[in-house]
Amino acid sequence: MSDAVDISEDAVLGGQLRLRQPTTGHRAGHDAILLAAATAARSGERVVDLGAGVGTAGLALARRVGGLGLTLVEREPDLARLARDNARANALPAEVVVLDVAADAAAFAAAGLGPDSVDVVLMNPPFHDAARHRASPDAARATAHMATATTLEIWTHAARRMLKSGGVLTLIWRADGLSGVVAALARGFGSLAVQPVHGQAGKPAIRILVRAVKGGRAPTQLLAGVVLNEAAGVPNDEAVRVLSGQGAVALSTP
Repeated sequence: MSDAVDISEDAVLGGQLRLRQPTTGHRAGHDAILLAAATAARSGERVVDLGAGVGTAGLALARRVGGLGLTLVEREPDLARLARDNARANALPAEVVVLDVAADAAAFAAAGLGPDSVDVVLMNPPFHDAARHRASPDAARATAHMATATTLEIWTHAARRMLKSGGVLTLIWRADGLSGVVAALARGFGSLAVQPVHGQAGKPAIRILVRAVKGGRAPTQLLAGVVLNEAAGVPNDEAVRVLSGQGAVALSTP
């Protein structure tokens, strides 16, 4: 990590996880914790966190489910180094791979992530629409947040290639992009389950959590939403429980 970049150490999951991360740029937040809480995984399974950053989602999942074969994939070497440090500091075994999600199959295979080799993939791709959101002047934050026309296609393709038949992909995306998610998953995935995330009760959803099965054929399910705050702005008790690492959301139950 460059000496010019300040690092903070922050507690997440109600203090169950401590993360070293840059003080600027993309930082650990509710999205990564919700993604981890929405991911179904069992001890002994091979799990890949794509675009892991400093490891927030993958390590939060590993804190909830022990015995995972966890790989954190991150293209930025400095963030990957922090992810490796965070795994070690939290005593959570994880392999960290420096690799761009857009890399070809040969590059993934060389990193030990060959086709049909993974049970679970979770991912929090950049999802803000550049046509509707002003990019951050911080280059790292802009890269982490802004989607392109091909973001979903590239990320779901990488996940589909790695997953075994019957393997499960879980992702988080902006709620108004649901149609794009469904279109991206139409090739090779099925058995979709969608859980909306509402910032406040009575307001439209701001995020969607989506589970998809490689080769799945079951009908799509729309689950009851997660509500982060009540109408009066008071944090929702169930959301507080999930965000503090005391439980998972409904999507994590296959």
